[in-house]
Amino acid sequence: MRKISRRELLRLTGAGGLGMLLGGGTLKWLSPSNVSTSAPAASGMSATGQAVPFYGKHQSGIVTPAQDFLYFAAFDLIATDRDEVRILLQKWSAIAARLQRGETVGDDEGKPLVPPVDTGETIGLHPMSLSLTFGVGPSFFRQKGVNRFGLADRQPEVLSELPPFPGDNLKEEWCGGDICVQACANDPQVAFHAIRNLARVARGAAVLRWTQAGFQRTSTADAAKGTPRNLLGFKDGTANPDTTDNEQMNQVVWVQPDEGPDWMVNGSYMVVRRIQMRIEVWDRTTLQEEENTFGRHRESGAPLGKQNEFDPLDLERKNERGELIIPENAHVRLAFGDGTEKILRRSYSYTNGIDLDTGHLDAGLLFICFQRDPLKQFVPIQQRLAKQDALNEYIVHVGSAVFACLPGAQEGGYLGETLFA
Repeated sequence: MRKISRRELLRLTGAGGLGMLLGGGTLKWLSPSNVSTSAPAASGMSATGQAVPFYGKHQSGIVTPAQDFLYFAAFDLIATDRDEVRILLQKWSAIAARLQRGETVGDDEGKPLVPPVDTGETIGLHPMSLSLTFGVGPSFFRQKGVNRFGLADRQPEVLSELPPFPGDNLKEEWCGGDICVQACANDPQVAFHAIRNLARVARGAAVLRWTQAGFQRTSTADAAKGTPRNLLGFKDGTANPDTTDNEQMNQVVWVQPDEGPDWMVNGSYMVVRRIQMRIEVWDRTTLQEEENTFGRHRESGAPLGKQNEFDPLDLERKNERGELIIPENAHVRLAFGDGTEKILRRSYSYTNGIDLDTGHLDAGLLFICFQRDPLKQFVPIQQRLAKQDALNEYIVHVGSAVFACLPGAQEGGYLGETLFA
């Protein structure tokens, strides 16, 4: 008899599968119109524990200052009816608003003989700056050419599977998804709780496809909140645009009224790449080679030949032997290009124990970036990196996905309302 995989089991069980894994229970659904908008008292709450507003022009978790922890989830829809999908987004929006305020999913109404509505692991905890960011993938609109929910004509032209890149070793279990949810918080339990309960509420409509937990240095470890370092020891995100500059964000991140479908205005496009690092090989590399690989000094983060992290790149400068100080195949040179392609990076390190295929650490970077047009912004950057980047000796891309992150919702509305209008 053929062994049934966990994913096949989830698909076969549909409504019951997630219930068995995550717990059952009857949910008293709270629609946007009957959800309390009052925030919990902030007395004694540190800045890391404050609530991030859910409602607004844009979704949270994009230009929100990066929190300490991530729990990312991609879902496959098993719903076949358009209204089922719309109702799921309505439920998720109402619940996300509660969770970001530090509340539970709903009230248990004193029924001790049924499973609780909320799984309970965050009772008594602060919101911890939780943000939940939702997006839809290309397969949300079309799957193997099939118009799944009558929305195929609303699929943005730029929302398509990424082209293959040299050196990719993509694994199906780390790719794609109909819907994604990015949960970021300053506490790992708060982030996990959000995904766990959203998956629980989704039973019968969507099942988990893949998940990945991530982390960076915490605010207590670095009170100055400098640029985080990846697991290769180098600062990651130095070249990011200023998220407090609205003009820059409109140029780089937010979809504008004159591009794409109207329903995506004020949204953004997310690219996710799971990058496994060959840590054992890197750890045997000399400091000079490490710095030449990145094109930056490890300690300061400054470009080679400069003193400070945010000093501008000098790509033409040469040493006394006539050699480029920043090598031609240095990561920073290729990522910069001619300076016209910009993205907003929001990545997190990960570790998943041991890679059973190699016996080495399964660790690396869940690279996440946001932009107005991935085909004009991310793809050219990655094409250069895939062909020439010296860093390719130490990394391999094993997962990939792209999502259209919906515009923000207003109170009384829900994420995706402009799509379904």
